Amino acid sequence: MNSFSPGSQLTFFDIPVSEPVVNVASVPQRSPFRYPGGKTWLVPRVREWLRCLDKKPSLFVEPFAGGAIIGLTVAFEQLADRVVLVELDDQVAAVWKTILSDDNEWLAQRILSFELTSGNVLAELGKESPSTRQKAFRAILKNRTFHGGIMAPGSSLIKNGENGKGLRSRWYPGTLARRIRAIAKVRHRISFIEGDGLAVIRKYTDRNNSVFFIDPPYTAGGKKAGARLYAHHMLDHQKLFELATHITGDLLMTYDFADEVLALAVKHGFKTRTIAMKNTHHAQMTELLIGRDLSWMQ
Repeated sequence: MNSFSPGSQLTFFDIPVSEPVVNVASVPQRSPFRYPGGKTWLVPRVREWLRCLDKKPSLFVEPFAGGAIIGLTVAFEQLADRVVLVELDDQVAAVWKTILSDDNEWLAQRILSFELTSGNVLAELGKESPSTRQKAFRAILKNRTFHGGIMAPGSSLIKNGENGKGLRSRWYPGTLARRIRAIAKVRHRISFIEGDGLAVIRKYTDRNNSVFFIDPPYTAGGKKAGARLYAHHMLDHQKLFELATHITGDLLMTYDFADEVLALAVKHGFKTRTIAMKNTHHAQMTELLIGRDLSWMQ
């Protein structure tokens, strides 16, 4: 791993990335979402981080949960006593509300019984005034049948898909039902908040034995992906870093590599490390990890 320190003028091209890329096939897939910007590849590092803390956290907060693979891993593997997931997007929020409620089995059965055709998908998505559990089903349906799992406005149904499988490329009803039922079994360790991640960070900043995993939408440094991938992509990154400095417990932030982010990290006294990952197109990319003390990565 490589660090960035005050006074340096490093840019993307100056910082080599020598760490091996994590094989995501070796990481348990917990989330029902195929989520843009998902962090499955980071799971081994998060385990390492949490196990190196002086004591097991009483609370693990993920303020921008999305597909929540990190928070789910923490709950399943009991790396913290409790997990708080936060999400502003109402579609994604409906899924977590439903899975963490007594409607989880309804959702699993609805997925198993749905006959997947383009006509049925469009008919389902065209219905009005859905309940929370119906909205949850539609969110998973859209996530699994739209290009790249993107649910933001402007996305559309898969046509060719992987290996010519078309609409069925990412629709695995048995697997999705198993994941929902598995999450339901550990829901006593998970709380969900539909709301603003910054407000939740502010709420929990003074909890001594709480830790935060912060993975905001990638809109810093002029990045356009956030606007394309997420309905709620606008974020005051300066405010996020300011809030992070007031967190009493430990934290780990992850960002797409950008000089603006490096500058914010240095300005607020954080350490940084680069880490290699592969995107959904298997292209190797560089992510930036940010924290107070990243010596556990040495």
